[in-house]
Amino acid sequence: MIWLDNAATTLTKPYSVGAAVARAMREAASVGRGAHRPGALAAETVFEAREIADSLFNAGGPERVVFTCNATHALNIALRSFDLKGKRAVVSGWEHNSVVRPLAAAGAEIVPAAGPLFDREANLRAFERALTPDTARAAVCHVSNVFGFILPVEEIGEICRARGIPLVVDASQSAGVLPIDLQGVGADFIAMPGHKSLLGPQGTGLLLVGENAPIRPLLAGGTGSVSLSREMPDFLPDALEAGTHNVPGIAGLAEGMRFVASRGTEAILAHERGLAREAARLLERTGRARCFISDDPDAQTGVLSFEIEGMDSQTAALRLGEAGVAVRGGLHCAPLAHESAGTEGTVRASFSVFNTLSDAEGLARAVARL
Repeated sequence: MIWLDNAATTLTKPYSVGAAVARAMREAASVGRGAHRPGALAAETVFEAREIADSLFNAGGPERVVFTCNATHALNIALRSFDLKGKRAVVSGWEHNSVVRPLAAAGAEIVPAAGPLFDREANLRAFERALTPDTARAAVCHVSNVFGFILPVEEIGEICRARGIPLVVDASQSAGVLPIDLQGVGADFIAMPGHKSLLGPQGTGLLLVGENAPIRPLLAGGTGSVSLSREMPDFLPDALEAGTHNVPGIAGLAEGMRFVASRGTEAILAHERGLAREAARLLERTGRARCFISDDPDAQTGVLSFEIEGMDSQTAALRLGEAGVAVRGGLHCAPLAHESAGTEGTVRASFSVFNTLSDAEGLARAVARL
């Protein structure tokens, strides 16, 4: 199987990830739930993972790293920390449903702001125009999960800070591939999954909490701290981490983040981007595929969407899967992105640090045989 669905989850992980998960399952208990060695090991494991994330993402302290079940969980915490009912919330035109649906559930007036695909300047100007004086909140994905389009989050963050508008960033497709700096962007929250380019296990995620972000727990329950109070603790990370931690998952995530830090996001991005661009070249040579590839390499990651002549995207993805090439077809849980790009679904190939040139060649051969 050629695995090219890394934007959904990375299937190949560093060996150390699985080893850390297995060790934690054998030896670690729960954080803050016992004065014994397995409990202490759990606490050490989780705190060490916070320190790694703090260093990797400049979070401003390990206590500002909150562990979640996934990026959707993290985004729900972030977006539900604000009172949004009836208020204007500006989003990019490339958002995933993990941003749009929580905003809709909270009763926000959702205002998409999009320019042409891969035009960073036009998208920045569209976002800036949409930030009217009555805008209460802003949310933006760092990278489109459909097209790999890198949005100008630093510039958007600067505009939001100047206008006093809280910003939430969805880093689901950028964490582990692009540099992320919570303090530099100045976002209130940055959310990310552990199981994609951070190379951790499924069921893990991170929420980076800015210095001035409101703290409103999404869940209430045990924390192992302030047990006499019927209220959740008012300090981080305990305020946002009710219940037992996924210690094995966090142990594996720590190893994935170590791998990313050792390779460097610049090298990882160059590798994945190079494979995507070569795949686009080979696909277009088949005469069957129309690829969504940026003229500016700096505007796109290693995510490549394409259309196949005479075949809808879901059928094409199914046929490619039967041929041993794992891709994704359809709307990719991001109908807003397809609306912005004028597409009705695409086939998406997404590369990871563990893919090779032969994988890109295998994809093109499989498309040619359809």
